[in-house]
Amino acid sequence: MADHQHHHRHGVRHLLTPHSHDTADKVDSALESSRDGMRALWISLAGLGLTAAVQAVIVAMSGSVALLGDTVHNVADALTAVPLGIAFWLGRRAATRAYTYGFGRAEDLAGVLIVAVIAASAVAAAWFAVGRLLEPREITHLPWVFAAGLAGFAGNELVARYRIAVGRRIGSAALVADGLHARTDGFTSLAVVLAAGGAWLGWGWADPVAGIAITVAIVFVLKDAGRQVYHRLMDRVDPGLVDRAEQQLQQVEGIRDVSGLRLRWIGHHLHAEAGIVVDARLSLLAAHEIAADAEHRLTHHVPRLTSATVHVDPDSHPGDSHHGDLSHHRRIRLAGAS
Repeated sequence: MADHQHHHRHGVRHLLTPHSHDTADKVDSALESSRDGMRALWISLAGLGLTAAVQAVIVAMSGSVALLGDTVHNVADALTAVPLGIAFWLGRRAATRAYTYGFGRAEDLAGVLIVAVIAASAVAAAWFAVGRLLEPREITHLPWVFAAGLAGFAGNELVARYRIAVGRRIGSAALVADGLHARTDGFTSLAVVLAAGGAWLGWGWADPVAGIAITVAIVFVLKDAGRQVYHRLMDRVDPGLVDRAEQQLQQVEGIRDVSGLRLRWIGHHLHAEAGIVVDARLSLLAAHEIAADAEHRLTHHVPRLTSATVHVDPDSHPGDSHHGDLSHHRRIRLAGAS
């Protein structure tokens, strides 16, 4: 009975001083993560665009098919910033009556497009390389080709590190996939360096073989990026996040058990739905307070989780004969934030 009175008093305090700060904090965080993603896109677009432009000039002078394949891949990588930028912009729009969860899924669709661009660049690189094997052509301006390969590696690796770091920090699988794409471009640029060295030694086959090696490298990154985007589309989350969320719920005063927990990504934000078990003798107000505490704890202790819906179940322990305001046969659905 004392436990019941304690929760009742706690519920009255919540009624007088609700968790009004939560919504503003979460909106600010969501907008800030989108701004970070947009900034990463435009900075990397400028860097890769400049790299590709320099390489294109050297391709025209030298005729290197390996460098051509690398340039095509760099252009494709730079252009993926456009659909991702559109997706981040859409994701910042408010939810509507038709799209009640907002527009975060646009980011996952952009990830699909990025995977398609990676696949297309692999086909293009293979096409040029095989064509050059069948019709050999002398490479000129070897020092410039060598320098372009080194510049391509340095530029792509810097962009890759930046995109991956920002993508992981804000939880964007599409941005991480784009970063992996740039990292592959860096390694393919090293293949251009090897091709230039082989041509300098008189190995005419080195350039097209390097182009084929670039294709193989692109296929490997295609596999990794495709797996990440597939996991996101299938609502896969890190099991460690589920364990962490469950541990946080178990620390909330008044929760006797966690009857269910689901997490899902929408864009680069996590959303949770949890079922908790409380004393069946509690008043509706006291149960609501516990649900609000659960939502507050989840959104403040689980990374990138911006909203949670908490369902309250009465404890059906056989020793409880009095169920008060919460019926044993009813589940009361409470929004975690008041």
